[in-house]
Order: sequence, then C-alpha cells, then structure tokens
Amino acid sequence: MRKMGIIADWWHSIRGSSPDDWLEELELIETESKRLYLKKIAIDTVLNFVARIMSTATFRLTGPDSNNREWDYILNVRPNLDMSAAFFWQQVFYRLLFDNEVLVIFTEDNQLLIADGFVRREYALYEDVFEGVRVKDYCFQKSFRMSDVIYLEYNNCGLEEITKGLFKDYNELFGRMMEVAMRNNQIRASVTVDVTGTTNEKGDAEGKTRSQRLQGFIDKIYESFRTNSVAIVPKMKGFEYEEYTNKTQVSNQSVEELTNLKKSLIDDVSRIIGAPSALIHGELSELEHNIKALRRICMEPLVKKLEDELNAKLFQKTQVVSGNRLEVWGVLPYDLAEMAAQIDKLVSSGAFYVDEIRNELEYDELPNGEGKKIIRTKNYEETEGGEKK
Repeated sequence: MRKMGIIADWWHSIRGSSPDDWLEELELIETESKRLYLKKIAIDTVLNFVARIMSTATFRLTGPDSNNREWDYILNVRPNLDMSAAFFWQQVFYRLLFDNEVLVIFTEDNQLLIADGFVRREYALYEDVFEGVRVKDYCFQKSFRMSDVIYLEYNNCGLEEITKGLFKDYNELFGRMMEVAMRNNQIRASVTVDVTGTTNEKGDAEGKTRSQRLQGFIDKIYESFRTNSVAIVPKMKGFEYEEYTNKTQVSNQSVEELTNLKKSLIDDVSRIIGAPSALIHGELSELEHNIKALRRICMEPLVKKLEDELNAKLFQKTQVVSGNRLEVWGVLPYDLAEMAAQIDKLVSSGAFYVDEIRNELEYDELPNGEGKKIIRTKNYEETEGGEKK
C-alpha cells in the first residue's frame, strides 16, 4: 500500500533499514513558549494606570517668588517643543516606575527633556555628574551636575529585575495552558482509502500522479471542513472520512483560566507598585476604600518625591528659607460632595481653620484672612454643670 505526503517520504526513506539506523536521527523537539506580550500587557496596564493619574498634576508656586510665569508655563503647559505637560509627566513617571530612575535635563533654550540614556558618576564628597546623556538620537557632549538636573529614583532595584524570574515562570505556564486548550479543541480525523492492487504513479494530462490527485482531493475536503460552517462532500466508494473529536472524552480548557492567569500577572505588578489591583481591573466593589489606599500608598509617595526634587532644584536655599515652595496639586483629588459632612464637623467644632481644610483639599486660602477665624457652632460651646455658659 502506497503512503502519501510527508509520511510517505519518511516511510520510503527507512524501508529496508534497521531501526537502529534511523532512530538516532530523530529529534525530540522541546520548545519553551515565549509569551513576551504577557509581560508587556501586565507592566503597561499597571504603569500606565499610575502614570496617567500622575499626569493630571498641577504645579503651583507659593511664596515671595510665586509670580515666576516662566516656570508656570514650562511645568503646566509645554515642557518642551514636542510634548504637552500631561504627556510629558506621564512619560516621566512611566520611566521612573519601569527603570527605577528618570533623568530630566534643562536645556539652554528653556526646555525640559527626558534622557533616554546616561551614565552616572558617583562621588562621596562632591555632587554626582551625569555623562553621555542621550535624548532620542542626540547625545550631549557636555556633562550635567546633579544640581542642574531633575533626577528621581523609585526603589532599590528596577521592575525588570524584580519581575524577570516571575514572568519566566508565568510564560511557561501560560504557554502550556494554551497548548492544552488548542489540543482539546483540535479536529482529529482519519481518511481511509482503498488502494489495493497496483499503485499507478503515471502522470495524467496535468502531470499529476494518482497519489497527488488523491492528496489534493483530501486537502480540499479538509479545507472545506475547516472553513465552512456547513460542508458537504461526495461519498465515494473506497474513500471514508471519520472524525474522532466529538466522540472522545476530552477535558476542554476553559478560556476563563487563561484570563485569570493574565489577571494574576497584573495583580503581582500592582502589588510591587502599590496600586490596588481592583481599580486596575475596573472592579467597583469597595471603590472608595481602594481609591483611598491608592492615594496613600502609591500616589502620595510619588508626589512627595517630585515635590522634594523640584523644590531642591528650582529654588536656592535662601529662597526656600524665605518661604518659596512648589506644590503638586490635582493628583487624585477628593470629592467635595462626599466629604461635605466631615468638612462641616472639622470646621464647626473649631478644631481647624477653614484655610487649613482648604489647603488639605488643594484650594487657595480665602481672601482677607476670612479662613483664619475659629468657627464654633452652639453645639460645641463649653458647658458648665450640664448647662451652656
């Protein structure tokens, strides 16, 4: 009986030989599934979530030199010729979270540029120096001192280093789950052909042998079953097609398991960054609790890092002593309507000035000192012997 296709070539190559002659030539192929997009999805989902929130920041100068409109324009409107302020700060914090550090240089024509590459020279008694600073395809020939740049650091080690082994394990697991799912949904069938007697390999008018014509017919049937929702083929004597997929008991892999694995990747990155994974997944349960956790655990430390660095680099020591400050506002702001009752209690009890509450909520103080008066309602007046004074 004549075998066809790849099996036929293999069969004829080993006929008449001992298994010892060809078994060693067989390669047992082992492949390690590389699902690099899983890592990209998890990291981009979490880091862009945090970076987008930080891009809503508004920078306000307070103190004697607060009328510096140049810095107000650079920080809040257009840091450089190619980026808006929101996109610029999103890129800054994405780079900070991913690379564990970010360098921003200030050019002679008053632009803030994010460095794509640099070498940091550290010194014990002098300020560090940055050399080989590269922005896109341009490399600066000059070096930059620490006092002349904006430099932020995040953790002790970068996200890439932390997640390297973690994602390797996840990639292998996800790859094997995908292979199982694909095998479980694979169409398996056999074709029985009656080829008893001589196998005439003489070519026809088109130069095709009997085996080639039969192989072409089988290919057409397979393509019809694979692509058409309804497939009808002629039933021929000596030719049978039998499918086993729906007859055998297979444990179909649920797509939900693959989805859950991708979610667990995001959860791991979220824990590293300090962002509640429920918010990133869009879950609405315990929304207020998660927002509060995001603000305190993730956003406030980032805002503090940025404020400290900008105040150190934008002002001289004498200016800071004189009361000049740069404050970062507008990152994950409070909902005033939801806090109305708490605000009323804090002010009406006389525990805080109105201006103190307004500062916490990132609002300007009231004019003419109106916000620096103690307000106490009758419910909070002192009593003596059970009666009001």
